[in-house]
Amino acid sequence: MDFLQLAASRQSDRAYDMSRPVEKEKLERILEAARLSPSACNAQPWKFVVVTDAELSVRVGKATAGLGMNKFAKDAPVHILVVEESMNITSFLGAKIKDKYFPLIDIGIAAAHITLAAESLGLGSCILGWFDEKEIKKLTGIPANKRLLLDITIGYPVKEKRKKSRKSPEKVISYNKY
Repeated sequence: MDFLQLAASRQSDRAYDMSRPVEKEKLERILEAARLSPSACNAQPWKFVVVTDAELSVRVGKATAGLGMNKFAKDAPVHILVVEESMNITSFLGAKIKDKYFPLIDIGIAAAHITLAAESLGLGSCILGWFDEKEIKKLTGIPANKRLLLDITIGYPVKEKRKKSRKSPEKVISYNKY
């Protein structure tokens, strides 16, 4: 698949086929894509906690739901929890000098790699930022002093692709000036 086709076909899937587990080989390819993601000063400020145990996956999914949000997460066969790790010294100094917090940018890039890799393997995904952080940390042994930034659900989607709704190029792209 060409890259633009891949980008166009990737969507946030919110329903998964629970009878079809994600193959270990596919999951390893997705995680390798994340591991190879670029980061500021090669800091790699992430750790990926992969939840594949069926019972734990349901419990993590329930901790991701709340106020009517993310009810589908309990039915996701895989959760990739993205934990922020420390920056290296050059990334830290660059962040101070440029007033940019590079780990958040880096983790966003890794999340994009995860979701595009999943799509390329016929899997659906959804990046979630709404969850009970304390509960998921307790369930998975993530240290209390770490920040859990994202839960990325992975599985075989059961719904058809939706038509993408995006702003026109003229509204989001300009050349040589704002």
